[in-house]
Amino acid sequence: MPPLSLERLAELTGAELRGDPACQVVQVASLDEAQPGQLAFLASKRFVPYLESTRASAVILSADYAPRCPTNALVSDNPQLAYALAAAALNERPRAPAGIHETAVVDPSAEIAASASVGAHCVIGADCVIGENVEIGPNCVVDDACEIGADSRLVASVTLCKGTRLGRRCLIHPGAVLGADGFGLANDRGRWVKIPQLGRVILGDDVEVGACTTIDRGALKDTVLHDGVKLDNQIQVAHNVEIGENTAMAAHVGISGSTRIGSGCTVAGAAGIAGHLELADGVHVSGLTAVSRSLRKPGVYTSTVPAMPHDQWGRNFARLRQLDDLFRRVRALEKILQENNTDAEPK
Repeated sequence: MPPLSLERLAELTGAELRGDPACQVVQVASLDEAQPGQLAFLASKRFVPYLESTRASAVILSADYAPRCPTNALVSDNPQLAYALAAAALNERPRAPAGIHETAVVDPSAEIAASASVGAHCVIGADCVIGENVEIGPNCVVDDACEIGADSRLVASVTLCKGTRLGRRCLIHPGAVLGADGFGLANDRGRWVKIPQLGRVILGDDVEVGACTTIDRGALKDTVLHDGVKLDNQIQVAHNVEIGENTAMAAHVGISGSTRIGSGCTVAGAAGIAGHLELADGVHVSGLTAVSRSLRKPGVYTSTVPAMPHDQWGRNFARLRQLDDLFRRVRALEKILQENNTDAEPK
């Protein structure tokens, strides 16, 4: 990418430029490692000690720290967003060339826009619709009757099972599987019988799905991720789940079937959410939290137990098993005290 002037970066990020508008930068870097020609970013106050000695040509930061900046500054009310926009502008990815690779296998009934790119060893099934400027990287499988909206990208080795639909500008990272069967089984006297999974997976616009994340098709209804949902790597979304707009989840989250999650939620790493629950808009679940009931009010929810020495955990767990008995004994003592106090009252 050619270098960009600070004047141009200020326009792209909406930041206030304090310094030389003609100064050119070619890349972003950390405060402590940046060199002339690079743009740094002050992420939090713990990195302030690096600010005064940075060699960066410019730094993105908030107004609070601007007086301490020894070089050009891009001052923003949201430095993290400004950094994201600047980094994207300085690292614009070249598009894959349009066309279908000679090793790809494409069903004759598939509709593929002339501007789309289908990479090496891909398989495109019957009745698929691939929109304008879609990029399908190497080794992807797009099963029958799938739809991929304009400007979406399957990076590599992505599987879209039958009937999966992606909106516009979706980004699906390597190894993700969308539309595999949900875990639906009926028990016949100890023997498990598979329940056909007849729904689909539907993604809205601007959805991102991390590497090796799996999203199961619905049993009867569809599994739906609305516009702007962002999923990290190795997340499991079970059948019939619905996730609201602009909700984000970190790695190793597990969501059981038929749960509905609202808009603007966040779920931190390794949290687990049981099935058939509802999470309201604006719910924020902390890492490792086990959600076993519906959360109908916005807010932060946490249920973790911090790590501790094993011997201490053993003692605490032994006492934990006695809690029910302790509770009954306390209630009995409270009752005795109440009766004694009543007897002691003057007639």
